[in-house]
Amino acid sequence: MSDLYELLDIPRDAGEDEVKRAYRRKAREHHPDAGGDEEAFKAVTHAYQVLSDPSKRARYDRFGDDGTTNGRAGGDPFGFGGAGFGGIDDVIDAFFGQSAGFRGGGGRRARREQPGRDVLVVVELTLEEVVTGVSREVEVDVPRACDTCEGSGSAGGGGPSTCGTCGGAGQVQRVVRTAFGQLATAAPCGACQGTGRTVTDPCRDCGGEGRRPTTRTLRVDVPAGLEDGDRIPVRGEGEAGRNGAPAGDLYVQVRVAAHELFERDGRDLAAEVSVPVTQAALGGTLTVPTVDGEEVEVPVPAGTQPGDVLTVRRAGLPVRGGGRRGDLHLIVRVEVPIGLDTEQRRLLEQFAEARGEDLSSRSGGRFSRLRDAFQR
Repeated sequence: MSDLYELLDIPRDAGEDEVKRAYRRKAREHHPDAGGDEEAFKAVTHAYQVLSDPSKRARYDRFGDDGTTNGRAGGDPFGFGGAGFGGIDDVIDAFFGQSAGFRGGGGRRARREQPGRDVLVVVELTLEEVVTGVSREVEVDVPRACDTCEGSGSAGGGGPSTCGTCGGAGQVQRVVRTAFGQLATAAPCGACQGTGRTVTDPCRDCGGEGRRPTTRTLRVDVPAGLEDGDRIPVRGEGEAGRNGAPAGDLYVQVRVAAHELFERDGRDLAAEVSVPVTQAALGGTLTVPTVDGEEVEVPVPAGTQPGDVLTVRRAGLPVRGGGRRGDLHLIVRVEVPIGLDTEQRRLLEQFAEARGEDLSSRSGGRFSRLRDAFQR
């Protein structure tokens, strides 16, 4: 096999830029579409693939060309199916741009009509609606298929026809002068925006686009259990594509409003609940509302402390789509009575005396003991 450096006509210590310049010169000289030999073009391309990659070049310098074949596809001695270039066209694209049109007949195929864009609308839900799910109307302002031409864009209903400017290729070619000589390039056709098709008899109502601005009201079913930021896809209800191309999708994004009583943590809910000091001490039962609008009886154990949590099972929110519900967690806040009358104060003092609690200012109670601990 020929020496790769000789194929590119470069010294063995050639730098990266020198390798690239040599390959450009050889590729232009040997390219089949420019009258060159395809085997020679493949050979210089393989040489460039090896010598432009530092690791492959190092292996080649040590072991020769047998040490550089690990990335080639089977049956392709020049590695066009491997990890480097995908074929001759890709090699040309890498150096002369994607629109390089050496093949004379229009280059790459015309791009297909693009589908319409997706659309996003936001709906606000209450926690009560999250529990049950809801059907909600949403207003959407998007281009939709023109009723007059039924989305074809054509007054006669025939739709787009082959572009007369590019012949359906979606590209127009031109020859430019470069440092390497004349080069044929191709650019997207301006008459058809690269699609290869145009409307010769445009609809008077949509101007040939096949769509026009429309305001519609849609009813969307919002399932139970959604969280803030969740999206519901409604297929095909976004913007219509031009000239009958598929429509995009509509996405309904949920925003869950803050609740005056409950805070959400996934499927669970939390709320503060006030418990009188006597009930916290003696125990009892509280009546509390739930997010369903109902009331439940919650037992309060004797000796309940501030910050304790009372849990109501399955009084939270459902999973998405409905089903097993989370819990409601009630965080206890103990109410200390204020504005005591004489009798109430006397009774509390008797209670303190019975418990051996010293109410004098000299004692300081727990604070005094804490202060003494720090002073030791």
